[in-house]
Amino acid sequence: MHQPTQDRWGERLPRRLGLASAIAVLVGITIGSGIFRTPAVVADRVDTVGLFAAGWILGGALALAGALTYAELAAIFPRTGGLYVYIREGFGNLPAFLFGWAELLIIRPAALGGIAIVSAEYFWRLLGVDGSAGLAALPMSLAQATAAGFIVLVAIVNYRGVHLAALVQNVSTVLKVGALLALVALGAVLAPQYPLARATQDVAASGLSPLAGFGLALVSILWAYDGWADVSFVSGEVKDPQRNLPRAFFLGTAAIVVIYLLVNAVYLKLVPLEQMSGSPLIAADAAQIILGAGGVAFISAAVMVSAFGALNGSMMAGSRIFYAMADDRLFFRRLAEVHPRFQTPWGAIVLAAVLGVIYVSVREFAQLTDQFIIGIWPFYALGVAATFVLRRRRPDLERPYRTWGYPVVPLLFLLSALFLLGNYMISEPLLFWADIGVILAGIPVYLWWTRRRQG
Repeated sequence: MHQPTQDRWGERLPRRLGLASAIAVLVGITIGSGIFRTPAVVADRVDTVGLFAAGWILGGALALAGALTYAELAAIFPRTGGLYVYIREGFGNLPAFLFGWAELLIIRPAALGGIAIVSAEYFWRLLGVDGSAGLAALPMSLAQATAAGFIVLVAIVNYRGVHLAALVQNVSTVLKVGALLALVALGAVLAPQYPLARATQDVAASGLSPLAGFGLALVSILWAYDGWADVSFVSGEVKDPQRNLPRAFFLGTAAIVVIYLLVNAVYLKLVPLEQMSGSPLIAADAAQIILGAGGVAFISAAVMVSAFGALNGSMMAGSRIFYAMADDRLFFRRLAEVHPRFQTPWGAIVLAAVLGVIYVSVREFAQLTDQFIIGIWPFYALGVAATFVLRRRRPDLERPYRTWGYPVVPLLFLLSALFLLGNYMISEPLLFWADIGVILAGIPVYLWWTRRRQG
């Protein structure tokens, strides 16, 4: 099969994404399911409005610190795979392989599953059907089965070409941002007349200390903010990357932080914190308070489109990691093939879809989101640490953009990552060490693979 020639950065995929599309990838992946589903989980883990607000502010600051740091790395290495490339350049093949291994078995399937399940839940909410109902013929709920179908659908879109995937991403991003801003405007103007009746829950009775509860809440919040790094995975398809990528990181992430803080302010105005934990579909419930049944239909449709757009972006980003690994001969070479007609990494897309369908069929939303964050944040930290390593070892590299606030900004990110992971290790030791065990299991696989390749 004929493969395209490389550009000056060593990239074979065509660069077809402009600045607007790059921002749409970042915003579209980030505003997916989290802001419409996560506030209820956060309210279940903290017991004061102050901690609730502090968590969302801190999460936004961490996302912005990470984006400012990754912008420097993306301008140096505008290659498909993003974070995988940064880890490889900073620390070598083994840590990069472990990131790809974690993406294969933990991170990407959990991301696809978590986003798809929310899109499916709101789809059935729109139709007035209980999506949590089980299916007689299958060991899964109606929402899980629908979510699996959505994953297959976005895989087909991405298989057919990055132009089509970018179009879906751009349209869904405009719709979801418009819906959120409409919710903010209506919530700020209209006072609730009929408070939502929900079962309350005493968070302190769960046995968690305030600090431990805040740490677990931050895990959920960072799921909602996650997506700020995903534009790096498609860096090899961005036009004029050394100019557009740093702008996309900063503008997209800053917009997300502002929108999220405004939306959460509206949620708190409409649904008291002690009732929010009983409102998993918080966006639909908030719209119902403002506009009644028509509001539920409007926001349910908006959330379904929003999560579907994020699912599309996550498929676009995640498949590029498998492609980059295969291109480095650290994975099956077939996954590095570019489709001769559609110019897409078709094998990597198919693999990501299969794994996503498997995960969404056997796991629930909270399990998927926690697993994703604990799986990816060690590597987010490693990518940020690569900035320090490369500045010391490779001062000769062309750096069109340098991290604002260096070294304070990336250092604060690293310290926060240590707190996040350490708190989760203490609060949920079984889940934490299960994820770490899966990641470390990649070491013998890497050793076997390199010997096989050399042979």
